[in-house]
Amino acid sequence: MAAQNQVHITIPKDHNGKKQVPEDDFDYSQRAQWVRAAVLGANDGLVSIASLMMGVGAVQKDVKAMILIGFAGLFAGACSMAIGEFVSVYSQLDIERAQMKRDRATGGQNQEHEEGNKEQLPNPFQAAVASAIAFSLGAIVPIIAAAFIANHKVRLAVIVAAVSLALLAFGVIGAFLGRSPMVKSCARVLIGGWMAMAITFGLTKLIGSSTGMEL
Repeated sequence: MAAQNQVHITIPKDHNGKKQVPEDDFDYSQRAQWVRAAVLGANDGLVSIASLMMGVGAVQKDVKAMILIGFAGLFAGACSMAIGEFVSVYSQLDIERAQMKRDRATGGQNQEHEEGNKEQLPNPFQAAVASAIAFSLGAIVPIIAAAFIANHKVRLAVIVAAVSLALLAFGVIGAFLGRSPMVKSCARVLIGGWMAMAITFGLTKLIGSSTGMEL
């Protein structure tokens, strides 16, 4: 009988003795939870506060009013995003834990598989903190852009320009972290941001003109 050829493949290990996973085999879905929260928070903070300030700017030329409403929206939005993410992700965590208990009771998974699932469980605290911080970082962009511009029309133009650049940056970051198509990611956030600001500005301008509130 001919001897069988045996091929031994050595899997590289790091300094802790753990097997290294090639970058091409990395499961980027593990990043999905906190990437989603961070990108959503940044985009929401950027677009909502910019739209809010544009709406105020449609009927009010006072820079102090725009800055004040911007900060009020930042504080309220960051708290809302954090609480919303915490509740949402915690609900998902409860569902996945309950499913793991059912699988364990029916013998549907072994110990090694269960430990792997526990490592991939969503973290509600991480999602809440990431969302709140990202919202604040996004929201501060239009506030800073408007703070040092005295001319009203120039101030509005600077807000739109700064927000557009920030939207592109957030789109690139989100696409890079999640390994998703960069052009589509940037286009989605940019067009969506423009639409939100334009609609808010136009409707507020219309309401202000019809009610005589425009100053």
